[in-house]
Amino acid sequence: MNTFGRSFRITTFGESHGKALGVVIDGCPPGMPLAEGDIQPFLDRRRPGKSPLSSPRKEPDRVEILSGVFRGKTTGSPLALVVVNRDSREEDYDELEAVFRPGHADFSWQAKYGIRDHRGGGRSSGRETVARVAAGAVAAKFLAERGIGVTSRILEIHGVRDPDGMTAEIEKARDEGDSVGGIAEVRVTGCPPGLGDPVFSKLGALLAHALMGIGAVKGVEIGDGFAAARMKGSTHNDAMTAEGFATNHAGGILGGISTGQEIVARIAVKPTSSIGKPQRTVDRDGKEVSISIRGRHDPCIVPRILPVAEAMVALVIADAFLEQAKYGNLPRELPGSGR
Repeated sequence: MNTFGRSFRITTFGESHGKALGVVIDGCPPGMPLAEGDIQPFLDRRRPGKSPLSSPRKEPDRVEILSGVFRGKTTGSPLALVVVNRDSREEDYDELEAVFRPGHADFSWQAKYGIRDHRGGGRSSGRETVARVAAGAVAAKFLAERGIGVTSRILEIHGVRDPDGMTAEIEKARDEGDSVGGIAEVRVTGCPPGLGDPVFSKLGALLAHALMGIGAVKGVEIGDGFAAARMKGSTHNDAMTAEGFATNHAGGILGGISTGQEIVARIAVKPTSSIGKPQRTVDRDGKEVSISIRGRHDPCIVPRILPVAEAMVALVIADAFLEQAKYGNLPRELPGSGR
């Protein structure tokens, strides 16, 4: 599936080394001021080539709005956004056409479809997230107009929590021809109580679905997450007072519905799969071979995954807000909600 969302629905397209990547957004309300300048800063945060610690691929990632905006405002019709690839190098992947790269989707994609784009993984490449970030920027604009903000930060890299140590870990992995992963956190502020549904479309479940849909993410937790398994109910339960909740162990979601508190989600990001160290694998004929991945790759994807994670969370919250509006019961202040 290349479509995500219900009321704020996106369909993305494009490959890592194809002509372009883009997204069609259906359900964006009319009358919202929108220009390329609202979207570009989000793409600038994600794009490669800005740091010695990221891929040296030089992509300007300039976004163009093709439809859905008239005289600077959304019309309610589908928004089409496109980003043209400017620095693709197909030749970097010629020798990998018949080989399955360890840690990548090469093997599973071939097993499912019987054909794959070997140029950087095609649609399974991390570059696919360009379209998600563009769509997320529009969702973030919609939310900002309603006082809702989405931010993120790195908590650790390869087990290291000190910022200077994080940089050192990435540099060490790069110099060794290896890679490292880490943990990032996304927070939503200003979210009103009442978003989400109590059964299959729980807000936490939607967030987990969205975040796990990012290629490098291998785990998601909401609030205290796995730490809750080591707590007692008397500690984990968030006491309520006349001024609001006393704590936020639940991460801003109870019963699948937002409480009005800050929503907190964390993601575990795996090490970048493409590394220079020799690795064992097989080719399409099942013959064992050894490969070293050349080309332009991040020794750690965590810094560049932040705007992607923010985008996916913004899409979920915007969609939940519009879903709630269908019932004519927009989120409101409640006693004890802290809002």
